[in-house]
Amino acid sequence: MRLNLVLLFAVMASAMYLVGVQYDSRRIFTELDKARSEAHRLELENERLQVEKRAQTTPARVERLAREKLQMRQAKPGITTYVTYSEPAAP
Repeated sequence: MRLNLVLLFAVMASAMYLVGVQYDSRRIFTELDKARSEAHRLELENERLQVEKRAQTTPARVERLAREKLQMRQAKPGITTYVTYSEPAAP
């Protein structure tokens, strides 16, 4: 009779342990799936930002911004001022 109680206790303990392990396994799998989804979302956002970065640095856009916001214009020989350096006179 005592052996039966010990075996019953052992079976119940192993069953409870198995339920706990399965629960942990499912929880960890769910976390892994969420992490993979987040990684995929971040990869897509990174690609989108790279495309946006390339679009922001096109030469035409930089030139347009220089003209509009900084009031810059193309350098032409007629409007270019040349500065020459001369040695100061010795005392």
